[in-house]
Amino acid sequence: MKTTIRFVFAVLALLAGAAGAADKGMIVVAAEGQTAEVSVSDLVARAPFFLFFDGTGKLLEAVANPYRQAGGSGITVADFLARKGAAVVVAGGFGPQIADEMRGKGIATVPFKGSARDAVKSVLQSRNTDKE
Repeated sequence: MKTTIRFVFAVLALLAGAAGAADKGMIVVAAEGQTAEVSVSDLVARAPFFLFFDGTGKLLEAVANPYRQAGGSGITVADFLARKGAAVVVAGGFGPQIADEMRGKGIATVPFKGSARDAVKSVLQSRNTDKE
């Protein structure tokens, strides 16, 4: 029970940090497909696609991950997403190297399980809650 409570607070803290970043740039979801209805991918660097959403939750673009098969692709993926304007990146999980690299670039990382659309809604709701 204590572990679950700590996990919930950790996710809320990450979402709170991501909320401010979402105002300034795109929300990117590591995804298993090219639509908002697909599942969030388990690992950001190995995701088949990246879905780019604006600050209102509108899907702007789906891009195949050009580094999916590359070994040690965490830094390369972080650079790629930063160049594309990512402020928040959502995935099922983040390795320590890519998480550090993204934070160093000012990109918030948000772990999430579910659909890409629900992930974006969660980030946007958190942002709206922080403004109140």
